[in-house]
Amino acid sequence: MSDRPLVPTPPPAPFLRAAGLMLLSTLFFGLMAVVIRIASNDGIATVEIAFFRNLFGLLALLPFLYGGGRAVFRTRQLPRYFLRSAIGVASMLCGFWAIGHLPMAQAISLSYSTPLFVTIAAAIWLGEVVRRRRWTAVLLGFVGVLVIVRPGTEGFTAGSLVAVAAALLSSIVAIQIKQLSRVDSPDTIVFYTYVFWVPLSFFPALFAWQWPQGADWLWLAAIGALGTGGQLFWTRALRLGEVSALQPISFMQLPLVTTLAWVLFDETIGHWTVAGAAIILAANGYIAHRESQLSRRAATTAPLEAAKPGE
Repeated sequence: MSDRPLVPTPPPAPFLRAAGLMLLSTLFFGLMAVVIRIASNDGIATVEIAFFRNLFGLLALLPFLYGGGRAVFRTRQLPRYFLRSAIGVASMLCGFWAIGHLPMAQAISLSYSTPLFVTIAAAIWLGEVVRRRRWTAVLLGFVGVLVIVRPGTEGFTAGSLVAVAAALLSSIVAIQIKQLSRVDSPDTIVFYTYVFWVPLSFFPALFAWQWPQGADWLWLAAIGALGTGGQLFWTRALRLGEVSALQPISFMQLPLVTTLAWVLFDETIGHWTVAGAAIILAANGYIAHRESQLSRRAATTAPLEAAKPGE
């Protein structure tokens, strides 16, 4: 044996951990979408799928919040949480309906338009400065949406607008989360989101209620667990790495879902969806890259500005 002292293996770089967490998040969200389609094909109503996703998701979340102590439950923003959760449930219902009734590749591709709406909402709602290059990327992204939806052609279906509505509502939720995070911790935000999601989604589910049978319970529990797992991996990935570097990994959800839809449901992806998705993903990639550049620039110049005398 060698007499050399054992040198501990250095931990992997933070980016590698962040990339692994983002990949796991993408896998979980992709599998959740596939299981939502399975549950929809079994005749479970969208509103009922949403309710059980939230119920089982809350149960899966509780063990992760246990170590946070009472601080997790402290907030002075309950009215904001109610509004955020109500809009979130509406977005969820639209998104789940799209996954259950549209070609899966189309539904997932249109969901990637959320960052485009977020950029617009941030400029209007939060007063963020969006310059020419990012506006150009936003417009390019909406060209991609139009390529997929194709209004005025034989390929247009009104259901595709439901997927666009889900992305729009999701962007409003993202802005609200940004506002809530100025005061509350991420765990508090997630906890109260689920606390309101469960009753808010239960009420519409009553109008289409049918007790799940047999394997339906397995699908519904899996949707909740996969959704919560995806959220937890996603938030932890963004703590370790930059959005611009990690976002391309999240785009892997599209080929994953497309492949599983082809294997399980005999779905094929149309060339218009491929073209539109490529445009949207390129626009999103540039927006994330540009926002990262501006954040680094602000972080670099802020100490210098603070050090200026008499200002």
